[in-house]
Amino acid sequence: MEQQALLLKRADVLAVLIAGVIVGLGLYPITQVLKISLPFPFWVVPIFLPPFCIICLFIAYLLGKKMPFIFQLSKFVVTGLVNTAVDFSVLNLLMSLTHITGGGYYSVFKGISFVVAVSNSYFWNKFWTFSHQTDKRVGGSEMLKFFIVSGIGFGLNVGIASLVTNVIGVQFGIEAGRWANIGAVGGTLVAMAENFLGYKFLVFKKKAVVENSNSQNQLN
Repeated sequence: MEQQALLLKRADVLAVLIAGVIVGLGLYPITQVLKISLPFPFWVVPIFLPPFCIICLFIAYLLGKKMPFIFQLSKFVVTGLVNTAVDFSVLNLLMSLTHITGGGYYSVFKGISFVVAVSNSYFWNKFWTFSHQTDKRVGGSEMLKFFIVSGIGFGLNVGIASLVTNVIGVQFGIEAGRWANIGAVGGTLVAMAENFLGYKFLVFKKKAVVENSNSQNQLN
């Protein structure tokens, strides 16, 4: 089967531009909870991050000409960064508003932030990362698979974050808000790996073999 040429589309450039802005803006509530003082005005981040993302996309595109998997993986990483920015910004916004960084409410906050992020994730992964267009007949099945995979990711994400934050507890004299974010990072990394494998090989799996077989049957 002849391999389709890898193309850098206008949608790819637009997507990383939007991603850069979202990630840049999402850093604000995170830096507030972590009490991080940037050496430059905050508005610099959402302005200069998008062009940097485009440069990274172009590098991934060049590498993807040799190994197409790299280009798709880079798109998933960008989507993951957007979802992580949404996840962490919502989590830190809730912690900042309530001044709660542990206990049962922290797990609730982590659950809320993950649900918001995974809802955002569906559209990014479906229409950009995996560029998977399905007809209405299989849309319900795809959605069900997505939420099953995401549900497993939800358990891993919130479970690991709660384990680190509530069970293991603050270690090494780290401030509570920062330790809560460390727990969130651990949960996010594990869930991201599970989500990528599930989305690629189960939810948005392209049925190229079936489609080619149907085309051959029509020609015959």
